[in-house]
Amino acid sequence: MAAPYTGQWWMGTESARPVEQEEQRMEPLGRVLVVDDEVPLAKVVASYLDREGFTVDLAHTGPEAVDQARALRPDLIVLDLMLPGFDGVEACRQIRTFTDAYIIMLTARDDETDKVIALSVGADDYIVKPFSPRELIARTKAMLRRPRTPTEPEPAPVLTVGGLVVDPDARTVTVDGDAVDLTRTEFDILATLAARPRSAFTRRQLIESVWGGEWYGDEHVVDVHVGHLRRKLNDDANDPRYVRTVRGVGYGMGPG
Repeated sequence: MAAPYTGQWWMGTESARPVEQEEQRMEPLGRVLVVDDEVPLAKVVASYLDREGFTVDLAHTGPEAVDQARALRPDLIVLDLMLPGFDGVEACRQIRTFTDAYIIMLTARDDETDKVIALSVGADDYIVKPFSPRELIARTKAMLRRPRTPTEPEPAPVLTVGGLVVDPDARTVTVDGDAVDLTRTEFDILATLAARPRSAFTRRQLIESVWGGEWYGDEHVVDVHVGHLRRKLNDDANDPRYVRTVRGVGYGMGPG
């Protein structure tokens, strides 16, 4: 079992008292599964989410996380990195085989390796403990505002850049005819770039397009996702075909 996080897990002066149920509740904003082996911490996180109008479920081990995600089909999962049974990385990997629920990974270490691993197995975002409950709520709301499917009444055009083909409606990517398996966030970044192949995007512009305008945190999370995207596309950052670095700006499409 993972050693408990002994520091204060939240920042600021927000109260952690349980939230009383209101007599009349608005329609739930979405279903969130909170997974942490520190039961008091998980309950406090749940209380904040509940107060904001989310339906919240709890799990405390890696196997429980996978089972609950499969049974309850949450819209978003708050998943601690260190869990008994198996860790959050393995839980995330298994969850990604049957659901595209948004996943925010929690880690007690501000370690670049942890962040890279979390995103590489399919997490959409990460938060380092200690964190503000307001930050978690803001990121949760922003992530759930991201459309799961295209909302245009007409089919979105297939995007082609050289040997790269991106189909926004089918959410498929091929390179020289071979299918490429991307996470939702990687796909959304690529589709944003491919839709405007002559444009350069800042990290903030990509975040607003992919994560939503209300997202806040470390903008360099974009760099990590782009790194994984390039690896899956077999794209050389020094001589890119598909995703090029625009010095002093951010990223754009390569020549294909």
